[in-house]
Amino acid sequence: MTIPTSSTYSPKSSGVGTSVRYDHVTKRFGNTEVLRDIVLEAPGGSTTCIIGPSGSGKSTLLRCTNLLETPNSGRILLGDVAITDAGADIDRIRTRVGMVFQNFHLFPHYNVLDNVTLALQQVLGRSRDEAVAIARAHLDSVGLAAFETRRPTELSGGQQQRVAIARSLAMAPEVMLFDEATSALDPELVKEVLTVMRDLASQGMTMIVVTHEMRFAQEVAQQVVFLDQGRMVEAGPPDQFFSAPRSDRLRAFLDQVL
Repeated sequence: MTIPTSSTYSPKSSGVGTSVRYDHVTKRFGNTEVLRDIVLEAPGGSTTCIIGPSGSGKSTLLRCTNLLETPNSGRILLGDVAITDAGADIDRIRTRVGMVFQNFHLFPHYNVLDNVTLALQQVLGRSRDEAVAIARAHLDSVGLAAFETRRPTELSGGQQQRVAIARSLAMAPEVMLFDEATSALDPELVKEVLTVMRDLASQGMTMIVVTHEMRFAQEVAQQVVFLDQGRMVEAGPPDQFFSAPRSDRLRAFLDQVL
């Protein structure tokens, strides 16, 4: 089977949010090429789900999107801004792109409210009163208004992940990245996090989601992308992607996970 390096598929945008475009992006660690000539667009206001086996480059693609990693070649554009060009304002770019990790990354010695207000004050320069008002609004939006004085260790995994989402949203990002946001959770806690993500999608937030939750991808995404060995094997709308995969490799993968 020949694996294509790109796809011409581009879903219809809702007209809301900021697009992300990957223009022949390649990333190497030493002699290992973990992303190979990725060509992809996540239109503004859309949800793009990325699936694939472990080690396929999914997380690296997200880390390149908020410049935790730098591509060796190619460009990433946030709207009309080439964020990987020399001289790009990395700190400014990171305020435009929120990221939620697998393992929450909350500060254990701060309570919930302070976890959300910290970056608002130190990065955006908000006053304490402004930061608290913003944080409380976002904690309320994820159903955690009553938990602001608790420490992360006093919360369930699902609650901690919702705090992490509220913290990212408080920075008013144009794009949200989710890197296996539910994979560290017990099965009964997955639903509460996916519900928050569904709500964000319905509001027109541009989202790129690395996930093993196939039902979420089928029901929420406008496009689903399959990566394998650093290459983009296939991309398309969920109905076609899951019911009529074009590549043998994707068909074999879906047979294992569905």
